[in-house]
Amino acid sequence: MSTGLSLRKNAVLSRATNAFDRPSALRLAEEATLDDLLAAATRLRAQGKGTTVSFSKKVFIPLTTLCRDYCGYCTFRKDPGQPGAHFMTPDEVLALAERARDAGCKEALFSLGDQPERVFPEAREFLRRQGFARTLDYAAAMSEMVLERTGLLPHANPGVMDRAALERFRESNASVGLMLETVSPRLMRDGLAHFKAPDKVPALRLRTIEEAGKLSMAFTTGVLIGIGETFEERIDSLFAIRALHEQYGHIQEVIVQNFRAKPEIPMAHHPEPSMEELLRTIAIARLILGPNMNLQAPPNLSYADFPRLLDAGINDWGGISPVTKDFINPEAAWPQIAKLRAETEARGLSLRERLALYPEFMMSGDFLSARVRERAHHLADADGFAA
Repeated sequence: MSTGLSLRKNAVLSRATNAFDRPSALRLAEEATLDDLLAAATRLRAQGKGTTVSFSKKVFIPLTTLCRDYCGYCTFRKDPGQPGAHFMTPDEVLALAERARDAGCKEALFSLGDQPERVFPEAREFLRRQGFARTLDYAAAMSEMVLERTGLLPHANPGVMDRAALERFRESNASVGLMLETVSPRLMRDGLAHFKAPDKVPALRLRTIEEAGKLSMAFTTGVLIGIGETFEERIDSLFAIRALHEQYGHIQEVIVQNFRAKPEIPMAHHPEPSMEELLRTIAIARLILGPNMNLQAPPNLSYADFPRLLDAGINDWGGISPVTKDFINPEAAWPQIAKLRAETEARGLSLRERLALYPEFMMSGDFLSARVRERAHHLADADGFAA
């Protein structure tokens, strides 16, 4: 690399702000060294987040493993009759939430399959017995129950949502989430990751995120890397997220999640992204999304190498549970909070517990219903972090 080219790259890196554009991102993805990207990303994180890295103490509530989508990388979803196929009853949900509250958790993360009642009579029958026609409505009711009965702040990840569902979730959830994963419709072609997954149409997922923005709902989204997308498609996905946030100001967190191969999935032999590729993607995400976005990468999916994620500009470790495993990636245990703290502090950073709603969203007062706001303020300190 010539000295002139290096200087030009450093100039672009040093100007990485909200004006960072797609051509710059593509050029840096191809040309910049990993060390330069990491240095720029950590500078930008410091500009917006100082030295604070956060996490949420949560319980993982797998409301149902039934799902109408067949993604090539998923072990969570099940068909009726398969081992692990289940709809949690209200009693099961409440018992788990109470155990989590007693263990010091403050967030109840609801994860569930997309619209199983559309394809499975067993799902329709379970919902009918509970008094519901849609899984989305049942999930909203369970969020309401957990909020009222335990004081945990719900964060629902129920898949694609229409406006009516979002409006109901807003009444009981501190925030909601839906991974964009990718804006590439190409991955829906025969044999690719989203071939048999009708709810992974990018336009549907973008519409959900936008509807949440119109309703001023704090939203978590992100990209899933290594499922067959190109780096250019990755960058386009990040810019799509940035565009929605610039319009509505509601995206509280962006996750960069790496694909992990598992023996029982169709993509069992698909190559995983390397640590360098993951770090490059996170650093580019920080440059695209700017200093103030909360950027997360799941520590359990990087195993022993997870401390290196801090070098790429993340400022959040996501949810860590003392009572439940990661049901989406059950083979990958969350690191202990003491280990997170030690590794974070070893890099000159400090670890703080947050709620299901990030501090700046807590402090604004615009993103919570009255009933959620009342409970959230009981759990928050003066800075909007967990008390």
